[in-house]
Amino acid sequence: MQIVANGINGLNQKVGWLTSYMVLPLIIVVVYEVMMRYLFNSPTIWAFEATTLIYGSHFILGFGYTHKFGGHVAIDVFEARLPAKPRTWLRVIVNLVVFMPTIGMLSVWSVIYAATSWKNQELASTSWAPPIYPFKTVMAIGFILLFLQGVAKLIEDFRSLSQKDQ
Repeated sequence: MQIVANGINGLNQKVGWLTSYMVLPLIIVVVYEVMMRYLFNSPTIWAFEATTLIYGSHFILGFGYTHKFGGHVAIDVFEARLPAKPRTWLRVIVNLVVFMPTIGMLSVWSVIYAATSWKNQELASTSWAPPIYPFKTVMAIGFILLFLQGVAKLIEDFRSLSQKDQ
């Protein structure tokens, strides 16, 4: 099972690393829009939306990577006071009772949401009207990566518990 956890960790590490480069087109679009707006008094109709789509993709593709490194907001007041083994058991229970069902359903419904968007060839409801289905697909991928990282964390916690028992 550790091979599965290592594979998921590696996948999210790689996706996080590749996703970090999305700031480059984001910077280019913002700089272009600022130059067009303030230097040439000719704002674009697409830059604001492009910025939102690029940043949204950047944000959601980082879900699994952030979870891998424990970067999501957590209230660990109780957990921090527990010894190692009960802390691990608490993480396992919360993962199974809260994380897996919630993120699992978000993953399933975001895939359905993206598939419906592809089926309808959905466009954004703006004057620029770019295709929105690729970005809904990115959303589904982000939730799936987060769910998989939860599986990897669960495997690691169970492994940790079994090692402490020996």
